[in-house]
Amino acid sequence: MFFSFLLTALLATALAQPRLSHAAVAARTHAAGPLEPCKIYGSVYLETDPSRRNYCLGTVYVEPEEAFVDLIVFKEANKLFADKAGLWADAPARDFADYVLFVTTDRSRADFSIHYTKVRSFAGCKQ
Repeated sequence: MFFSFLLTALLATALAQPRLSHAAVAARTHAAGPLEPCKIYGSVYLETDPSRRNYCLGTVYVEPEEAFVDLIVFKEANKLFADKAGLWADAPARDFADYVLFVTTDRSRADFSIHYTKVRSFAGCKQ
């Protein structure tokens, strides 16, 4: 009788733990390891509001030259074609994006840097 009570109490406390939201999971994933720009593809929303920086997966700097960037990005018109590294489709809102990145004007505060290209075959990781 006592053991069944303990088992019931254990199950009740295990089921009562709070569920994590998508933003909390993204923040926990970011804290667990470094951000890998070579794994970012699909729909991306670029946030420019500094007050929402904590809700973003990472920080990016848009480099004007191609020489010293980590990732060369081609903007796809359709999300379905953005299926490998460097192919990004602009998301209309942060809720519809696969990745939300904060754009900074200071290179030293960025996790990685990108450069936009007009040629699809040039897109990809330079690491």
